Amino acid sequence: MISNPTYIIKAPVVTEESTLGMENRNQYAFRVDPRATKNQIRDAVEHLFNVHVVAVNTMNYTGKTRRRGRYLGRRPSWKKAIVTLRKGDSIDLM
Repeated sequence: MISNPTYIIKAPVVTEESTLGMENRNQYAFRVDPRATKNQIRDAVEHLFNVHVVAVNTMNYTGKTRRRGRYLGRRPSWKKAIVTLRKGDSIDLM
């Protein structure tokens, strides 16, 4: 079981779609530890950023196969969490 919030939340995901979610729907995307549960992600975000979380949605991404010349490699699999905050709360990522 993972208990340290800094081990659960790896990094924010900053893309066009996640930026629109921040502006319009008060949703923030994070790259999280693949073993983390929704409750652990909720507690980690509330603890690190001092906000109130309304909902947590998660997605698992499988690593893509990549080729370097004749050698095959694989990118690591990862997990993304989209966190919806209470109206009026916000996180300053920049």
